[in-house]
Amino acid sequence: MKKYILKIGGMRCEMCECHINDVIRKIPGVKKVKSSHLKNESVVISLDHIDEDVFKKAIEGQGYYYLGYQEEEYKKKGLFDFLKK
Repeated sequence: MKKYILKIGGMRCEMCECHINDVIRKIPGVKKVKSSHLKNESVVISLDHIDEDVFKKAIEGQGYYYLGYQEEEYKKKGLFDFLKK
């Protein structure tokens, strides 16, 4: 699984966050998305790699500004992971 932190400009309120979330959820392979207009970012969890152009087209197609992204591996946390430390 992959985790993406997308930098997005133009979000001004919670409705903007919802709008971005709806757009990103429609991208094939996306499992979870959470946006913050205060941080100007969206955190996306996906099953597989998603090309940067796919995010860019989806975001800019709605009138927001795509400012870049960071990609990393995502490991789902289990209920008893705290015991493994």
